[in-house]
Amino acid sequence: MLRLWTLRPKQSVARFISSTAANNATPSTSTTTQEPGKKWTPNSIRTGLIARKRGMTAMYDDHGARVPVTVLQVHGDCQVTANVKFVRPDKTEYHAVQVAASDKPEKRTTSQMLGHFKKAGVTPKRIVKEFPVTPDAHVPVGTTLSAIHFVPGQFVDVVAKSLGKGFQGTMKRWNFKGLRASHGVSISHRSAGAIGAHQDPGRVWPGKKMAGRLGGERITTENLTVVRVDTNLDLIYVKGCVPGIDDAQVLVRDAKKKLIHSAKVAHADSKFDALLPKHVSDLPFPAGTKEMAKDFPAIMEALSKRSSPFLPRE
Repeated sequence: MLRLWTLRPKQSVARFISSTAANNATPSTSTTTQEPGKKWTPNSIRTGLIARKRGMTAMYDDHGARVPVTVLQVHGDCQVTANVKFVRPDKTEYHAVQVAASDKPEKRTTSQMLGHFKKAGVTPKRIVKEFPVTPDAHVPVGTTLSAIHFVPGQFVDVVAKSLGKGFQGTMKRWNFKGLRASHGVSISHRSAGAIGAHQDPGRVWPGKKMAGRLGGERITTENLTVVRVDTNLDLIYVKGCVPGIDDAQVLVRDAKKKLIHSAKVAHADSKFDALLPKHVSDLPFPAGTKEMAKDFPAIMEALSKRSSPFLPRE
């Protein structure tokens, strides 16, 4: 039997799957050229970089104290591929800089991405990330970024995927104390204990801390100090540890708390000498490029922010 509704012409419906409004953003052509004389302000938010974690080592500061550091290497082909501007439904604007790194063969790149990279004038890349910025921090498309983007002495946030540790119990996963190690407990010393209530509610509440898979998640390590920058090899030495395995891809950006937010608070309180961390006078704006790195020494180190640990306290 022929159904009447089968004779209706089918309408093409475009379906967009997006978790944020930024996915529907389009490249902005109004800020593709760098304005001369642009300076960093306390209200500015700069773009970040894509780097590789090369491993950990140790350094000695100007007092002779040993400092554990993680070595991050910025991709030599880390380039800007787009400037994003999107107007939200509430009429506020979202600005971002799209950064790509790690060259990729054309035959393994989709035609859509090939056209995107061709429009930006760069070679195809494996990694494409987006960093939210302020309207004054757009970077010209095609700019090659360098490790000089970060200044020794400033604070950064590093985003990476943490080490996967497999299925773990509650003591390792949630720091549970476990059961007693003496009387009354038989072969259940590391057990999680009771997980339910009574006949009412008669179920386990969602979100209950139990055994499960640990690690393998996106982690942000905040407020790491940049202690050295090597512009020849594009190396960034940060104090402390960084999530992920060696050679993992990481995202490095200005610290939201101890740099961006602290600068806004200091500016509001008219503490103009405390806008940036100690021994830091200015930041490359809107970004640190390969051309800028030629005007500075190949290796720059930060001075220690504390007194000598080997001298007696008065």
